[in-house]
Amino acid sequence: MASPAKRAEIYRMVMPGHTCPYGLKALHLLKSQGYAVQDHHLASREETDAFKAEHGVQTTPQTFIDGQRIGGYDDLRRFFGKRVRDKDEVTYTPVIALFAMAALMAVAAGWAAYGELMSVRVVEWFIAIAMCLLALQKLKDVDAFATMFLNYDLLAKRWVPYGTIYPFAEALAGVLMLAGALMWVSIPVALFIGGVGAASVFKAVYIDKRELKCACVGGDSKVPLGFVSLSENLMMVGMAIWMLVKPMTMGH
Repeated sequence: MASPAKRAEIYRMVMPGHTCPYGLKALHLLKSQGYAVQDHHLASREETDAFKAEHGVQTTPQTFIDGQRIGGYDDLRRFFGKRVRDKDEVTYTPVIALFAMAALMAVAAGWAAYGELMSVRVVEWFIAIAMCLLALQKLKDVDAFATMFLNYDLLAKRWVPYGTIYPFAEALAGVLMLAGALMWVSIPVALFIGGVGAASVFKAVYIDKRELKCACVGGDSKVPLGFVSLSENLMMVGMAIWMLVKPMTMGH
């Protein structure tokens, strides 16, 4: 229960066609910190504009604690000593989430199909699913991906359309490897795009020492170019080589 000494006021937009999500988040944060909140609704655009003019602010919600204006949602998080994400900061979270989901999907498929959680087939499915998911991220906005890709890919710099072709090639190779079909198509495609990609990333990061954003998870990526992208490309090359030698290995 909130302490009587911990009181706050919040002014947030709650209109017939719009409820401010940051107002809801700020209200929840205050309550989770034990505050009794006096919740003021700004029910029209005119009311909102008048509030902003009165307090000299540009945005809502606005929170007041002990008569002192704290500010909006991010300001409130800072007030409570909580982390505020920088929208431009580099992050590995998208890649971690993508590979974790690929692994879980592969394990689930192995369990459903063969009753096993780990096998050579599950590892193959993991790589193929990861390729498909990575391609999907690029296909959400092919032009944005291709533009970022031009910053470092050696072939795309020489032949610009390759940046547009790459996501479709990766998707094709991933789907065919997942199905175990048309290996005469998927193997050379994966070897080619993976090999060129690995060489491009290695040159940009480890030879030229450039600090770039990786296009591996799409054109709006905040993932730094380096180990992750190199791993993506080497994974494709490794999968292609394995598919080449697998018949001989399994034959023995």
